[in-house]
Amino acid sequence: MAVKLSEVARQAGVSLATASRVLNGSARTPAADISHRVKAAAEELGYVANAQAQALARSTTGLVGLVVHDIADPYFSAIAHGVQETALHYRHQVLLAGTDIAGGAEPAESAELAAVNAFISYRTDAIILAASRLADEDPRLSRALGRYIENGGRVVALGATAIPGAQSLSLPNKEGAADLAGALLKQGHTRFAVLAGPLERNTARHRVEGFARALADAGVEPLAVVPGAFNSQGGFDATLECLDTLGITAVGRATGNHARSAPLCILAANDVMALGAMTALRSRGLRIPRDVQVAGFDDIPTLRDHSPGLTTYRLPLEHIGRLAAELALDPDGKHGNGMGGEVVLRESAGAARLEGA
Repeated sequence: MAVKLSEVARQAGVSLATASRVLNGSARTPAADISHRVKAAAEELGYVANAQAQALARSTTGLVGLVVHDIADPYFSAIAHGVQETALHYRHQVLLAGTDIAGGAEPAESAELAAVNAFISYRTDAIILAASRLADEDPRLSRALGRYIENGGRVVALGATAIPGAQSLSLPNKEGAADLAGALLKQGHTRFAVLAGPLERNTARHRVEGFARALADAGVEPLAVVPGAFNSQGGFDATLECLDTLGITAVGRATGNHARSAPLCILAANDVMALGAMTALRSRGLRIPRDVQVAGFDDIPTLRDHSPGLTTYRLPLEHIGRLAAELALDPDGKHGNGMGGEVVLRESAGAARLEGA
């Protein structure tokens, strides 16, 4: 059985991209000691270079492919800005593709595969997957990217991925959600509802798990967990469903067991859902934060234009994009592989108080 380039890279203790540059004749060669290590490993294992891979390695297109879900979403546009900034530093241009085709009329996994195949056909030097990963990775996507990586391409995914050879950039989705819920518990909140987003997506699922963990540690169970689309309309629809389920109305503000209790606190899996939730609450005549409080996740740049200010968990979105591009274009550089964030308390969710007080 033919020896794979990945085996040579593993034996030499370098990245797949570095092994490819050494053995396939790239103009961008690593340091002499690294080259010697790779060549020695190749000779020991009996590796024979692939002619197609050599042709790819010897020419760089100066292109990076970036896959996002919805470029109109400020979360993805901020990440894309960071990717572009770093790509220009490395003298690369960014090709952009979105998976939210016709508002979701086409399955996102099919759109992502089509984007990746297009990037491969353009012979991009690297591909960055910024759209939220599916819990079950599409095997067609894994195969396409696996072949791309074997031929010297580089792949970076935001969040954990099962794609062999791809680098992943960890985001604190569980930890951040737990920190946010914990901060609101400390403010006196005991009544929570969760707008979960699409639970087949790792980002949504991990954030809901983080919310649930913090609440469970405090002996609190959410009154409702409502899935929905990862957009403003999804937040709007899920909030109306939540209000109807819990019997919360503008007349008397609450009914049944929820009367004269602290206001409900809605935890949304991202900021755009939270903004949709606020619109839904106003449409029912409910006041924020007096009647219902709302918190989001991400701290998207456009929040400064909304009132009341949204309590959220801040991710450094542009920095995430910059780091993803650095991992893609300088795989042997010294990069951190983790990302921190912080809770930001604003007017939409603060100290809990009894309704009518």
